[in-house]
Amino acid sequence: MKRFNLVVMCLVVLGLVASATLVQAAKKSIPNANVEGKWYFTVVTPTVTGNPVFTFKQDGNKLTGTYSGKLGEADVTGTIKGNDIKFQFTTDPKAGPAIYTGKVDGNKMSGTIDFAGKAKGTFEGDKIIKK
Repeated sequence: MKRFNLVVMCLVVLGLVASATLVQAAKKSIPNANVEGKWYFTVVTPTVTGNPVFTFKQDGNKLTGTYSGKLGEADVTGTIKGNDIKFQFTTDPKAGPAIYTGKVDGNKMSGTIDFAGKAKGTFEGDKIIKK
């Protein structure tokens, strides 16, 4: 019986150590990339290419901003977690949103676009750096 209690106690201690390790790892998560500012994009779909300009404002994980391009102008909303970014806008409510999903790497980002399930494309973006 004493041996059983010792084994149980060891398992409890190991569980507590593992939990503490996971909490510490979560605290050391990757900080959000800084995307605030103006970005120049190249968008490619099977039927058209374009070069929209996005302006982002960032508050923690929350993104807001504007889109200006071939589809007109629109407000942008989205999120960023570490280097993962997702944002969208709608210029025509009947057509649905354009949803951008990608990765940020310093002053560059790239990924895919889903035009409300009707078309897909890719994008690459460069942050416009003021000199």
